[in-house]
Amino acid sequence: MFSSEHHFFGGHGIVGGQIPLGAGIAFAEKYKGTDNVCVCYMGDGAVRQGAFHEALNMAMLWKLPVIFIIENNNYAMGTSVERSSNVTDLYKLGSAYDMPSEPVDGMSVEAVHLAMEKVVAHARSGKGPCLLEMRTYRYKGHSMSDPGKYRTKEEVEQYKSMDPIDIVLKTILEKKIATEKEIETISERVKNVVEESVRFSEESPFPDASEVYADVYMQKDYPYILD
Repeated sequence: MFSSEHHFFGGHGIVGGQIPLGAGIAFAEKYKGTDNVCVCYMGDGAVRQGAFHEALNMAMLWKLPVIFIIENNNYAMGTSVERSSNVTDLYKLGSAYDMPSEPVDGMSVEAVHLAMEKVVAHARSGKGPCLLEMRTYRYKGHSMSDPGKYRTKEEVEQYKSMDPIDIVLKTILEKKIATEKEIETISERVKNVVEESVRFSEESPFPDASEVYADVYMQKDYPYILD
């Protein structure tokens, strides 16, 4: 999951591995003198990694234009925050580095927008990074093999009643920002994009086996690598 054209730099298989990369991208933008800001996302489980603390320290030391966002859905891969951390208000982790940090209602589109507007302006002004803890929730298991039995059905249903998409759609209709017909048109357009993306993926050929070492090893410099 990568697109340089759209400035999207990954999904990463290593838990927390994207955090120092986010700081590195921000360093590059500062070095080049752009006004770009790197937004680096992680889950509540990833903040247990040492790389998280190293990246926050360097980001503050060098006043890098990066926004660290913890998507706190309470359970990481299945273990609750209360069972894995002495600090349950995860935004407070930024205080160790004097980093401006605050919690945000991640179930509110408006709250997220206002919080991001503020911290991006802060980063662009040269004042350095910020940390936001987006307090949110996931309705299903962490993966297909996760039945989610570490929480009650009542808890899941409670959060579903606060679904941010349903709430913002209700707000849009109440404030007459768009009509139901206009929303249906947008939904249909999004559905078509998704279906076309799935079709493109399923119909695309697999890479040739010769590509397995591309951009990884160089035979000339490392003769012990087998073909």
